[in-house]
Amino acid sequence: MAPKKDVIDIVTELGGIRTAQAADNVFAERIEAAQMVKLDKIQNEAVLLKIANAIVLCEPDKVFINTASEEDRQFIKDLSLEKGEEKSLPMENHTIHYDLKEEQGRIIDRTFYISNEGEEVNSLANKMDRGEAFEDIKDKMAGIMKGKIMMIGFYLRGPVGAPASNPAVEISSSTYVLHSADILYRNVYAAFDQEVEKLGHFFTNIHSEGLNRAQDLPNARVFMDRSHMTTYSFNCTYAGNTLLMKKGNHRFAVDRAVYENRAEQVAEHMFITGIEGPGGRITWMIGAAPSGCGKTTSAMAGDHFVGDDLAQAWLAEDGSIRSINPEKGIFGIVEDVNWDGDPLLMKCLREPGTEVIWSNVLIDENSVPQWVGNNEEPPPQKGVNFQGAWEPGLVDDNGKEIPMSHPNSRCTLTNSALGNYSAENENGAGVETRIVTYSGRDSDTMPPVWVAKTPDEGVVIGACIVSAATATEVGATGVRRQPWANAPFIPGSLGEYMAAQFEFFGSDKIASDKQPILSGLNYFLTHEARGGDSKKLLGEKKDVKAWMAWLERRAHQEVDAIDTPIGYLPKYADLKELFKSKIDKEYPEDLYEKQFSLYIDNILGRIDLQIEAYGKEPNIPQRLFDILKKQRQELEALKDKYGSIVSPKQLEEA
Repeated sequence: MAPKKDVIDIVTELGGIRTAQAADNVFAERIEAAQMVKLDKIQNEAVLLKIANAIVLCEPDKVFINTASEEDRQFIKDLSLEKGEEKSLPMENHTIHYDLKEEQGRIIDRTFYISNEGEEVNSLANKMDRGEAFEDIKDKMAGIMKGKIMMIGFYLRGPVGAPASNPAVEISSSTYVLHSADILYRNVYAAFDQEVEKLGHFFTNIHSEGLNRAQDLPNARVFMDRSHMTTYSFNCTYAGNTLLMKKGNHRFAVDRAVYENRAEQVAEHMFITGIEGPGGRITWMIGAAPSGCGKTTSAMAGDHFVGDDLAQAWLAEDGSIRSINPEKGIFGIVEDVNWDGDPLLMKCLREPGTEVIWSNVLIDENSVPQWVGNNEEPPPQKGVNFQGAWEPGLVDDNGKEIPMSHPNSRCTLTNSALGNYSAENENGAGVETRIVTYSGRDSDTMPPVWVAKTPDEGVVIGACIVSAATATEVGATGVRRQPWANAPFIPGSLGEYMAAQFEFFGSDKIASDKQPILSGLNYFLTHEARGGDSKKLLGEKKDVKAWMAWLERRAHQEVDAIDTPIGYLPKYADLKELFKSKIDKEYPEDLYEKQFSLYIDNILGRIDLQIEAYGKEPNIPQRLFDILKKQRQELEALKDKYGSIVSPKQLEEA
């Protein structure tokens, strides 16, 4: 069921501004002449009403319009240093931002969809009735910008000309948020009205950090109003909670794909990268993984980088699936980023020439950013990190050692700084997508790479992602289901979302010679899970280049595969050649056997978990259960014949 539209718009109800004349009166009273000249460029009445109501609600002392000029961008950066939201570092255009030590990830327990009576909301998410949310926003957001400057930017989530792009207004009192927005998104101030008119919609985002005190965090909130495509965020500073064009607006993009552009578009939590194949061809891949599960590493493993976090795709007139990155920069986790696994990103982080906002890393005695897993020598002995002064061996109140950097420490920089950046990132036609992957932190069950036999089975791979929790969500622990790696950002029912996925990837509008392969990707298998005694990876991060290269060949039907109940597995000879040619590494056959043997009991347990969990959800397409039950029967037959561990040779034999 699509979100209801005939319900109150909370910011309008609280601001009380409903006419263009009333909005003009607010602007005349609250905005200085120099800023009013800039706002005059925006003529869309609905946009202006949102801004006027936000001003009345939040009561800022001043309003600043960010036109993307160098002067405006510099004003925001200078103000950020003055306010202390950022601090300069010795390397030119590098700054450090610290969130409150208690707010180092998404506040999922205080993040809500604003719900309407009779409307179905994702069962894995929190919701709050519109009336209750109205009172909460009224109580906590009214006057929250007193003494502050309200900054307003006009952005496009995606390249100009792409049918899946989203215009978005970003309103915040946080200079860190607006500084980050200018790095991560396209400020299209001069063309904003035209983009809104052409695309027929816009998103609105209203945020204030409040007083930025730990005692205010219980009153922090992130609200998504699907009915009016408006987000509200307050009393928080972590970008995942405040830079609302990211995951907040991603949720609206998912809604639009499911309910307004069904079977024509999808909006996914995916990287986009291009892989070079024989003859110099480039094959484009999109890939899902939960936050903290290697999306940036996978994206950078490609030869032509487009994006590391979000993808919006559509069916083009030529019968292809085309994809764009709604962002133009990365807000990337830095833990375990090092010269060995991520040389292009490290070049941006360690050498002059790239604007970088660091967050929550250690700043050592020499004012150099340091983080866990950078593998640089010598290790720092002292510094300041997300919780204050730090030195090795420091423990928290519970006696747990405090790492030098938080596991969710980040770097924010523009894509164009990366050595493998592709200008296709700004092509409104998108990139023709031939490979789709789904992955998570799976230490013990699935092989490193496998390909679905049909688009429907590929959708089921995405629906069945299971992953260890990461530091990106405050308080999250254990191993959990992560459908499509997009579940935290699916506003409506999982059943409707799944049906839309089946319709999109199984569409008869996709040309037979442009049908993408859908696949699973997993480089988190451990030695322990395959008979060893170490929790270390069974392989290395850089091996993903070989798995992706095999998928590139498979997409063009240039390599054969082993037919198994879970899909197609690569053959050893092909991988051995790709390991050598792509990463100059030997790939022993005994390692191949460990990685690609099917551990039947583990897979059966995974299938049973999914059948039970989806059995509790309303309106799940029967297709999912049929596919999983068929796979279960075939796996049990294999187990009866070969036992609980089936080798690749036995699979070929079968």
